[in-house]
Amino acid sequence: MNQVMIITGGSRGIGAATARLAATRGYAVCVNYRQDHVAADRVVADLRAAGARAIAVAADVAVEADIVRLFATVDREFGPVSALVNNAGILGTMNRVETADLARLQQIYATNVFGTILCAREAIRRMSLRHGGRGGAIVNLSSGAARSGAPGQYIDYASSKGAIDTFTVGLAREVGADGIRVNAVRPGFIRTEIHDSTGEPNRLERLKGLVPMKRAGEASEVATSILWLCSDEASYTSGAIIDVGGGK
Repeated sequence: MNQVMIITGGSRGIGAATARLAATRGYAVCVNYRQDHVAADRVVADLRAAGARAIAVAADVAVEADIVRLFATVDREFGPVSALVNNAGILGTMNRVETADLARLQQIYATNVFGTILCAREAIRRMSLRHGGRGGAIVNLSSGAARSGAPGQYIDYASSKGAIDTFTVGLAREVGADGIRVNAVRPGFIRTEIHDSTGEPNRLERLKGLVPMKRAGEASEVATSILWLCSDEASYTSGAIIDVGGGK
């Protein structure tokens, strides 16, 4: 069976690690990115060197028309998607709620929540047995911040990831009979480029003592959980949220 995976935000961090692992598991991979075509092309070159079919597609998941075009491109190049990894997300600099503004909230929710839901919509239209599909798997990226609330730092981001947790559970129940499994991975302190945007580049070193395992995680350690959830080994797992946070 032709296995096709779309990874939003696939040019860096957890997305890129997931793409590289998916290539070794026989997937044709679409690496979605918003702006950094150099990073996306680098990932695609690695995947092709590993013998996988791979493309990079520029699309902003905060824009509905871009999402529709992303999936149409994959239809044309590879055929219908069988695994969707909703990885794209933004964090922003640390702030408190009293300094929040609507523009920031709209940007965070448009990418982290609305983009995830709309990408899932497009995947369901292709995967669902009721629409003539063959089933499939959707994995959403949440965050340990959804559990902690990230007070004094990123409550807006944390609340957007809390929405992802709720969406994951609800969608799993909605489309389970349609042959689609929906799960989420909730990473903790993971060494990725997203922390560069916080204004505190040494944040992971400062906070790793809070983790029972006393270290930050690697993107590849999250990718293995994502690929498991997409695989037949997880055939009876749906509506699950897996914490990958070193015990925190």
